[in-house]
Amino acid sequence: MSKIIVINFARFFLLLLLQVLVLNKISFFGFLNPYVYILFILLLPFETPGWLLLTLSLIMGLSVDLFSGSMGLHAAAAVFTGFVKPAVVKLVGEKPEYDITTQPTLREMGFKWFIAYAATMTFLHHLVLNFIDVFSFHEIWQTLLRVILSSVFTLLFILVIQYIFTPRKEIR
Repeated sequence: MSKIIVINFARFFLLLLLQVLVLNKISFFGFLNPYVYILFILLLPFETPGWLLLTLSLIMGLSVDLFSGSMGLHAAAAVFTGFVKPAVVKLVGEKPEYDITTQPTLREMGFKWFIAYAATMTFLHHLVLNFIDVFSFHEIWQTLLRVILSSVFTLLFILVIQYIFTPRKEIR
């Protein structure tokens, strides 16, 4: 159990550093921003208690906000992402037999399951983040386009990270 804590602690700081030092500086066409810090929330073990999932999501979101100057946008979107995670796991489909420490990684769950899960979670995160940022339905189509393109962009980064840290022969 302590191995999972150490892994998630390291993952938290590495993703936070990657986000604030590198990815926050990337903005393709003025509105495509990768937000891979949500990978921390996505990869928390299935059996993480709800209160801990929401607390860790809040801490990650506030940490990104602190370094980005975004005044709670990421905290709100991250907490929402943590809140919907159990429902999305059920929505995506049956998870195979697992023990209490199983994490929903590409290696553990297989490509099809992981892509459906990560794409849904990324889209929901970006939907909340962008609509709170705009806080208007006036430019709904432009905002939805931004959500979709940023979600795809983020999902590509998430898959690259998963492939880098998962040996190819181990992916189902």
